[in-house]
Amino acid sequence: MGIYIFNWKTLKEALIAKADQPALDFGKHVIPYCHEKGCPMYSYEFNGYWKDVGTLSSYWEANMELIDIVPEFNLYEEYWKIYTKSEVLPPQYIAQDSVVERSIIGEGSEIYGQVYNSVIGCGVIIGEGTVVRNSIIMNQTKIGDKCTIEKAIIDEYSQVGSGTQLGAFPEKENDTRPDIYNSGLVTVGEKSTVPANVKIGKNSVVFGETVASDYPNGVLDSGRTLIKVGD
Repeated sequence: MGIYIFNWKTLKEALIAKADQPALDFGKHVIPYCHEKGCPMYSYEFNGYWKDVGTLSSYWEANMELIDIVPEFNLYEEYWKIYTKSEVLPPQYIAQDSVVERSIIGEGSEIYGQVYNSVIGCGVIIGEGTVVRNSIIMNQTKIGDKCTIEKAIIDEYSQVGSGTQLGAFPEKENDTRPDIYNSGLVTVGEKSTVPANVKIGKNSVVFGETVASDYPNGVLDSGRTLIKVGD
């Protein structure tokens, strides 16, 4: 996040001057232009927590920092006000035989398996015998029984079938966007469906309502991209 305050006349001039610049950016183009023109410029030294989460890997790291024993960004600081909108949901349900260690569990979630070092959103269901490690599972996602989820980011309203393994196989470079899908993460897009009993490798991405026939021999190898849009 960046916060910039401009004199409108100065900003208008800079935007017009740089109108033909591809991917026009405040930090890369507008501010240097103003500096070259000799415009008065001031900065504010911010000493609090800040992290650029412009990539999947940095987003994952920021979430993992929330569950450190002594978090760098402490959500439980008693002097802070929490302004984030809170859903009206029932409390979390943690089954008798389940395990939760060093994790954040959102409201309305039901945990029947094991969760370690993970951030679980609101309304998530994690089935019996399932093990989730080092992962981010967003709101209203359903994970079946006897799954293994290792270092994954699963977006909202997704479904993962029973017996599925995410984060299998040795790491390989992604075949479409290695600059985005890296660091050993498995990425499942919003409202996606992963069928039962498949294995998905590291640095892979799944998006859309996939079916068993999309996974030859029940496998999506590391570094592969599977995107299904429409029929």
